[in-house]
Amino acid sequence: MHETLVAVDLAKEVFEVAESREAGRVAATRRLNRDDFLAFFAQLPASTVVMEVCGSSHHWAREISKLGHEVRLLPPARVRPYRHRNKTDKTDAKALLEASRNEEIHPVPVKTLAQQSVGIVHRMRAAWLETRTARINTIRGLLRECGLFMPLGAQHVVPRVQGWITDDEAPLTASVRATLASACDEVVDLEVRIAQAEARLEAVARQTPLVELWLTVPGIGLLTATALYAFVGDLHRFRSARHFASYLGLTPREFSSGPSRRLGRISKRGDAYLRHLFVHGARALLGAAGRARHPDRLRKWALALAERAHFNKATCALANKIARIAWSVSTHQREYLADDA
Repeated sequence: MHETLVAVDLAKEVFEVAESREAGRVAATRRLNRDDFLAFFAQLPASTVVMEVCGSSHHWAREISKLGHEVRLLPPARVRPYRHRNKTDKTDAKALLEASRNEEIHPVPVKTLAQQSVGIVHRMRAAWLETRTARINTIRGLLRECGLFMPLGAQHVVPRVQGWITDDEAPLTASVRATLASACDEVVDLEVRIAQAEARLEAVARQTPLVELWLTVPGIGLLTATALYAFVGDLHRFRSARHFASYLGLTPREFSSGPSRRLGRISKRGDAYLRHLFVHGARALLGAAGRARHPDRLRKWALALAERAHFNKATCALANKIARIAWSVSTHQREYLADDA
């Protein structure tokens, strides 16, 4: 770490900068506009720059690193306890200075532009999927008011609605038919966008060896593997497989004191999107394991656990196991072998 420590409280237009050369003392503070931000660091001697992880932090971290500075990104939840009294830009910057000196707060690796690009595709796909689900539920509810019902499954909605639109006997007025036709067109358009996003993720998977390694792990598909690449990247920064599972929020919360050790439900800390991908992958794997003619050791273990515990508990335990295997595959740089489960 360089002698000079610079904390930056990021914002959209105005940035608060605090410099420190000794613990507990702020040497100088200044407010910079976005246009003057990089110019300031260009004339600053090599320093350690500390910022919170936020919307634009990875971009600024890459740009500041090009100017010869060391950049450390800290999780906002770990910085918040160091902020005293009122919340202002100055107190936020000072909290960053104090938190950066705590060795137990591990910095977040700076994402590459390629990682962020894959993450954007994931976020847009999730947003389109959420919008599609909302439109389908709206269509279902409105038609139910007219006495028209359809079976479960998103694949039934558009064909059924289009059939009722062309059916003269259906209890629908002309204005309702036109409105439903527009709604169906929107759902179809969203499905096309989702399919295009998945095609882009498939292209990334073919070009990224690490993603191809993760795809060999049972319970990890295209979405989970590419999301790992986008939001986590290199798993070597986790000391063990359990640390990675804990990072995903798949390990139990602990409430212990003295000789009493109490382990509760999973902590649900970390990225909720990644965790739900692992859990859904584990649920699919566990559901299909019962139909396998020759299940491997991993599937046998999951089935035996499901017999002793609730299906959802077994699913979370299997998700934890899959995350640990993913860490091992990444660390040892070799494909998953069923006998190694």
